[in-house]
Amino acid sequence: MLQPAVNVMVKAARAGGNVLLRHMHRLDALNVVEKDRMDYASEVDGLAEAEVIKELRRANPDYAVLGEEGGAQKGNRGASRYTWVIDPLDGTSNYLRGFPHWCVSIALVENGEPLHGVIFDPLRNELFTATRGGGAQLNERRIRVGERKELHGAMIATGFAPRERERAGAQLECIRELLREAEDVRRAGSAALDLAYTACGRVDAYFEAGVKPWDIAAGVLLVREAGGRVSDFRGAALGPMDARGTADRQVIAGNVRITEPLQKAIAASGYARAFG
Repeated sequence: MLQPAVNVMVKAARAGGNVLLRHMHRLDALNVVEKDRMDYASEVDGLAEAEVIKELRRANPDYAVLGEEGGAQKGNRGASRYTWVIDPLDGTSNYLRGFPHWCVSIALVENGEPLHGVIFDPLRNELFTATRGGGAQLNERRIRVGERKELHGAMIATGFAPRERERAGAQLECIRELLREAEDVRRAGSAALDLAYTACGRVDAYFEAGVKPWDIAAGVLLVREAGGRVSDFRGAALGPMDARGTADRQVIAGNVRITEPLQKAIAASGYARAFG
């Protein structure tokens, strides 16, 4: 049975997803802005986020909000130990091109640590949920990370964040080294879904730099509750997932055994050193 907070988050994620589905067939008419170099947002991002926040605020008006579009917002009573961390459309570039791989991501974070997480893929009607200490589910069925013990034959997901293009050379060298052993590397364009797919074993591991809390907070919890491990490129903890931790960060996720050789490969390729 889902926790009451998760039920609220599911309702909010579905509401946001419905906004995205309604606008799918009028993409040419959407107003699109370039927030940063090759980093886009559309009016539908804002509409979906507003719908998500409306549902969450209705249930818990005193909680803070950290959204990709709206930034940090205090609760009705000021500062709060709880924060809703929201990406109303993770995979915006995919969405705007009609590429069917995007989602809604919501986490409830307590003092910087994810407590509950929901990732909803409206196109596939796939709902990933997790609660700290309560496991992770896909459409209410328990999920686990994959069992692969080494990089040999692994399927690895990654991303090329627009904010990290100055380090693209180091990242490509890292991928070249990984492909000596891995079966393949996938770059699908949604960090939240990459983490969800890692949690359910569709990919063996995931790594990326330049991600923000709203990209990964829900997915990080999914991986942990599915029996996996999450760290930065040096093996350290990721830091707070609320308004205190909005700087770009790196993430590695997978089962306990595969994350160690993946981290070593990232370090050996020189990619980890690119971050100082």
